[in-house]
Amino acid sequence: MGGVTTIGDRAERRPKQDRSRATRQRLLEAAVSCLAEHGWAGSTVTVVAERAGVSRGAAQHHFPTREDLFTAAVEYVAEERSTALRALFPQGAADDRRAVISALVDLYTGPLFRAALHLWVAASNEEQLRPRVTELEARVGRETHRIAVDLLGADESKPGVRETVQGLLDMARGLGLANLLTDDKARRDRVVTQWTALLNEALL
Repeated sequence: MGGVTTIGDRAERRPKQDRSRATRQRLLEAAVSCLAEHGWAGSTVTVVAERAGVSRGAAQHHFPTREDLFTAAVEYVAEERSTALRALFPQGAADDRRAVISALVDLYTGPLFRAALHLWVAASNEEQLRPRVTELEARVGRETHRIAVDLLGADESKPGVRETVQGLLDMARGLGLANLLTDDKARRDRVVTQWTALLNEALL
């Protein structure tokens, strides 16, 4: 009978969907690695496709434009890092605020931040890219702020608490920028200790 979907059809479609998801994920991970290592100018769809082990045509099937590929890649890894951060503290608000602050700082010292920085620089010069990156960064920023508030057990109804949490995230971003040039873990540890003391007082 025409139009009837059999179990065999569904079974065949599922492996194709699985392969498609796996290909998409390989492309996203390769794009982030390329962006972190080579910057925007050195990261083309062809370079990413080669690194992911797929054809250029397959890459363009998933991501029609270069802008689509790189904004999706940074968003993908940002979501992965958010998931990993929540997994460190599955019960929500943590007793050890220093551990939370240290984990938040670590968000800005890995390949994600390096890749995102290259994307920001490119967006400042690429009209097509700018609105996408601006919207993405706003969304990622809101999510990171929500996670920070939850894990720190912060009550944003109190005056100044929201700004204090945002200041923490701005500080973490600044440490991430400094880390691009030199890995000064000892200085980061001292700053984290000081911010822990400040937040313990501000969030009483």
